[in-house]
Amino acid sequence: MDFIDLGTISFPDAYTRQAETVLKISSGDSPETVFLLEHPHVFTTGRRGLEENLVASCDFDGNPLDVVRINRGGDVTYHGPGQLVVYPLLDLRQRGRDLNLYLRSLEECVVRTVAHFGVTSYRKEGLTGVWTDQGKLASIGVGVRHWITMHGLALNVSTDLSYFQFINPCGIPECPVTSLEQLINNPVNMSEVKNLIKSSILDVLAPVRTVSEIGEKIE
Repeated sequence: MDFIDLGTISFPDAYTRQAETVLKISSGDSPETVFLLEHPHVFTTGRRGLEENLVASCDFDGNPLDVVRINRGGDVTYHGPGQLVVYPLLDLRQRGRDLNLYLRSLEECVVRTVAHFGVTSYRKEGLTGVWTDQGKLASIGVGVRHWITMHGLALNVSTDLSYFQFINPCGIPECPVTSLEQLINNPVNMSEVKNLIKSSILDVLAPVRTVSEIGEKIE
């Protein structure tokens, strides 16, 4: 499994990198790959995202919101500086071909990562993502091509949370949103978070032989 830090990269450029790499993984010409990155300000919405969950059309300066509809599950979310975006391009044929369990595994990666900062986080029944008592901390939305995953998770590290007021995050009206820095009331080093999420992914999402093995990793 290769980890590649793309730094700050536009959503279209990152999508192109994903699509190209997925094809290579599917054909056996590339190892599984995880992209770590940040996006400039952008709003993305999943295949079935509802237009009414964009509650504004312009940003703080009166510019039209940059909105991209993409081939993932979930509704609308925001990406921007200070948010760690992780795109694991993994072969689910090596992980039980279970998309629901893969989503739970991504949540587990976030839970383990933020625990290193003393933050207690958890899942919510019937919802996808990672939550705290102060609000939603991470959004998750994925797509799959030939059992190779695309897209992934977005963890608010030092994100400007004011941009979430332009949407109903993940389609949830008045959804409280928080960040790691807000929760611990201290600056957080992005490189440290990247290293921690990498370790969690290697532990939770290593290839396995059976679905039960994945379940054991996320209990």
